[in-house]
Amino acid sequence: MSSVLAVPRITDEEYLALERKAQTKSELIHGYMHAMAGATREHNLVAFNVAGQFYAQLKGRPCEAYMGDMRVKVWAAGLYTYPDVVIACGDIQFEDAQGDTLLTPTVIIEVLSPSTEACDRGAKFAHYRRLPTLQEYVLIAQDRASVEHYLRQGDQWVLSEANDLAATVQLPTVGCHLLLSDVYDKVEFPEPELAPA
Repeated sequence: MSSVLAVPRITDEEYLALERKAQTKSELIHGYMHAMAGATREHNLVAFNVAGQFYAQLKGRPCEAYMGDMRVKVWAAGLYTYPDVVIACGDIQFEDAQGDTLLTPTVIIEVLSPSTEACDRGAKFAHYRRLPTLQEYVLIAQDRASVEHYLRQGDQWVLSEANDLAATVQLPTVGCHLLLSDVYDKVEFPEPELAPA
């Protein structure tokens, strides 16, 4: 999320009417629309690579993966957002017959950007945790090999991390895995900055 559009506080219905006609995407947080910034090459590669890994793993199973354009609604938080990748399983429900606003995500994956990282780790994750169907939340860096995986266990969220391109992250709720070498295929990491001597 980058900037607040010059519009007053609006209802969910008004937001959906505007968003469904818009040329660009905006998220809704507590009645205020926030324009979404464009993504870098690395961000797009990582999101595409992740979605690509799910294709074969979910084929023929009662789960669906969506990339980038599937809006997710968090009822309890008044939030409409566009995760980079989302998986829904079982009784998949949408807000209305348009089928463009998912209510029942099982896994949400966000690719971190400098402008969104703090929100993805903080407020957005706090809102996502209010979704009763959400079982796993994954944060993926785009500038280094780093995947953080949060798994719901009762009332707790358990964190595991992978920071090696040879590592594999298991997503047990959906019976999938992410190979970091595939997550970062074609991604070029910036040279690390050297500390002054």
